[in-house]
Amino acid sequence: MTARNIAPATGKLGVLLPGMGAVGSTFIAGVIAARQGIHPPIGSVSQMANIRLGKRDEGRNPLIRDFVPLADLDDIVFGGWDPLSNNAMEAAKTAGVLQGGDLDALSKEMEGIVPMDAVFDQRWVSRLEGVRVKDIPNKWDQAMALIDDIAKFKEENDCDRLVMVWCGSTEAYQEPSDVHASVASFEEGLRNNHENIAPSQIYAYAALQSDVPFANGAPNLTTDLDCIIELAKQRGVPIAGKDFKTGQTLMKTILAPGLKARMLGMRGWYSTNILGNRDGEVLDAPENFKTKEVSKLGVLDGILQPEVYPDLYGNIDHVVRINYYPPRGDNKEGWDAIDIFGWLGYEMQIKVDFLCRDSILAAPIVLDLALFMDLAHRAGESGVQEWLSFYLKAPQAAGENPAEQDLFIQQTKLKNTLREWMGEEPVTHSEAG
Repeated sequence: MTARNIAPATGKLGVLLPGMGAVGSTFIAGVIAARQGIHPPIGSVSQMANIRLGKRDEGRNPLIRDFVPLADLDDIVFGGWDPLSNNAMEAAKTAGVLQGGDLDALSKEMEGIVPMDAVFDQRWVSRLEGVRVKDIPNKWDQAMALIDDIAKFKEENDCDRLVMVWCGSTEAYQEPSDVHASVASFEEGLRNNHENIAPSQIYAYAALQSDVPFANGAPNLTTDLDCIIELAKQRGVPIAGKDFKTGQTLMKTILAPGLKARMLGMRGWYSTNILGNRDGEVLDAPENFKTKEVSKLGVLDGILQPEVYPDLYGNIDHVVRINYYPPRGDNKEGWDAIDIFGWLGYEMQIKVDFLCRDSILAAPIVLDLALFMDLAHRAGESGVQEWLSFYLKAPQAAGENPAEQDLFIQQTKLKNTLREWMGEEPVTHSEAG
């Protein structure tokens, strides 16, 4: 294997977050805590996981961060935009994810992280009312203002490179339209204030025009648009989407492959969630829930392949519900009732009650996407980074075939991509030969 020519990770890496709420502030707090030696970055594959090289008996099993040239945590500079919070510390206190004692040692640095005024449109997030919003009515001018923000942030913070990870709210459901068909039609739509251009799409456009990789952590229609894919290829910039794979969907991508591996049938999977943070409030609006529902519903078909196994998976009732329940805060509870069948058609049931912490699961994903997207850019990659599907609920395909949804296949794709870029053979786990 010939190693990829990857530019070194020298200098500072700016991580820009559109949305500095529960997920964004928790990500920032965790990285600062890791830098100070307070807590290790648990949940981050890039920082905590090893990668096997060669055959098992060779004993080569370095940490991923020692194997590939990733940016160091000490070199990360935080920035972004938020329509509500004055600084990252205020955002963290409002979100209530972290306990007061955990924030005390981080307060000085987090108070100094001040988000820029946001491009925000309440039509797309009806349950939130932005107070720190750019007073710019035209969408083309909004995009130009974001491009100026990006350039100013890079210069003022002496950053060598930037990445952008969307950590904002789920936008109202939409279908792509003619305005999204090409870069030219999208730019015309920006100038004409087209109603079907959402804020997340303006951020993605501004990032790519600034040669900044962009990852979409929400189920919004953003990176999976013809115009954004075209622009990413034109500019030679990586993109990835969509929707952080955290609680209930993470469990689905762990359990469903195991059931399929044993050729056990499935009749139904009922999922419901109670959630009380800003995300839960936003998703309480039907038009925003539909965006999330579409993202969450696609995962089972992608894993179970009902068209290949109709007798086992051709008649599944898959139901997803999300209920806003303020007392729960960020500590989401996900209930799953799974109806399966086995030998001679006998029915069985599986019950899962996952009391998770949504932002605690999402924060390390933000870190890994930022570091791996930066790596991809330095490796000369552009367009859709399907190898990062491991982190996403509704992963974007780079070609005609749909992206893999099986968590364990996704993990193999991720690690084999890193192996190949570094000139190592992919691992197949075969004992043949």
